[in-house]
Amino acid sequence: MKNMNILILSAGFLSLSAGMNGALSQDDRAKHSANQAPHDAVEDAQTPRRVSVTRPEQKKDEHDRSNIFDAKNAMPSSQAFGNQPDNGKVLGFDFSRDPFNAKKPMQTFEEIMKADVAERPKVMQTQRELLQRRYDLKPRLDKEAKMSRGKPLAVGPTARLSSGMTWQRLAGMAPEEIKSKNAFPYPALPHPKQSTGGQVFPQMQIDMFPRLQRFDVDFDLPEAFLPEFPPAIFLQNRPELGDVSRGEVVSINNFHRLFKDILTPVQLNGLQMLLTPLPQEEFNPTDDRKSTEPSLGVTCLDCHINGHTTGQFHLSPDIRPEERRFRLDTVSLRGMYNQQIHGSKRSLRSVEDFTEFEFRTAYFNGDPIRAMKKGFPVFDRIHVSHMAQLQNMFDFPPAPKLKSDGRLDPAKATEKEMRGEKLFFGKGQCASCHQPPTFLDHQMHDLKLERFLNEPGDGPIKTFTLRGIKDSPPYLHDGRLLTLEDTVEFFNLVLGLKLTDEEKADLVAYMRQL
Repeated sequence: MKNMNILILSAGFLSLSAGMNGALSQDDRAKHSANQAPHDAVEDAQTPRRVSVTRPEQKKDEHDRSNIFDAKNAMPSSQAFGNQPDNGKVLGFDFSRDPFNAKKPMQTFEEIMKADVAERPKVMQTQRELLQRRYDLKPRLDKEAKMSRGKPLAVGPTARLSSGMTWQRLAGMAPEEIKSKNAFPYPALPHPKQSTGGQVFPQMQIDMFPRLQRFDVDFDLPEAFLPEFPPAIFLQNRPELGDVSRGEVVSINNFHRLFKDILTPVQLNGLQMLLTPLPQEEFNPTDDRKSTEPSLGVTCLDCHINGHTTGQFHLSPDIRPEERRFRLDTVSLRGMYNQQIHGSKRSLRSVEDFTEFEFRTAYFNGDPIRAMKKGFPVFDRIHVSHMAQLQNMFDFPPAPKLKSDGRLDPAKATEKEMRGEKLFFGKGQCASCHQPPTFLDHQMHDLKLERFLNEPGDGPIKTFTLRGIKDSPPYLHDGRLLTLEDTVEFFNLVLGLKLTDEEKADLVAYMRQL
């Protein structure tokens, strides 16, 4: 009996030891996994594996390596072409063959990439010098004010004024005088490479998804002036859950795990479609791309990350020629359910139309011809409506100091914030366009910035919501206003408000509560 007890006790210790070893092994595996790059199903799906060349059929022969496939060496279908113009050949550009904006016919992708890579340091140095002339890019972070997931807010204004100029003196000058002295501190913010344009992603996002890296241009603004990554996600059908992102970037890898018990099957299908890559101007399988390797494209939520934004920028699709297009920041999808017009200039009247239009034009290029070359998909209206259903679930972040009508609760707000609200609805003229509770008016307005600048102006631009505005820097359609303080200074000049320094600070304090 004693021996039996010893055997049982020994078995128990062995079992406990095995369990502890298993637990330790699990912990080690978890640590190892945490140190590895996260799996990206999209990249994995389009990346072939290298295999050993062992079979005869795998090896390239002389025919494989010959130049008979070169279009210049094609045998004409008739000897009579020798008496025809250009010997019957197309010597100019061929849209279906040549990369867009190629410098000569039959220029190869490899030649273009080599030139772009060589030019990139100069391109980015030019943009850095421009930004440093215009802005103080050393971040000053607020010790208390934070975005929804805790990122500190950068404090401005960041714009550099001309020598001897002050904000108060500038505000006292007429638009014509500001223009003649070239003193307006917020000219249009250009794309670093206008002739190419296209979507550019911030480095923090590229670090997680290397497939978004371009070889010709980099992101230009410091991370401190960008939204959080990953951004929080709030759902208007489950407000009690708060942020449902759980600190993750939603992708095709994790969307079902995160949302299978939160969203309906229709909404889940819409989310899946929004996370499915489609050919885009710079990310696609053709020679028109700016990524090293061919790809399936980018997803809607690569740009509208977590239904929000990380400040990715592109060019406006609705203007030509190329040099007349302006830089366009990716906007948040938060509060989409309450917006009646979509697109900064095009004033599309439903999110379904906007969704369908964009993937048929290779995302924000306004050109279905070039999109066709890259392989634009044709979704039926059912899938489009499912995508719209999901987009309409994204809500604004909570604003605990606002009442249901969008006004501050005096029992919760500070005196500074209450003064800011009074300015917002009065002297500041903000509420003439940004009306509560969603803080927009579903209209388009022309600020006529050409009064202050030797630039053509932007014409009417839609009113963007101010709800959750602290989570969405930089500001204005092209991101030229890096902070809320810059935004107040901008409108103080453009609207001729004559705000005092205290009034400006009060307005910023108020907008942080929206």
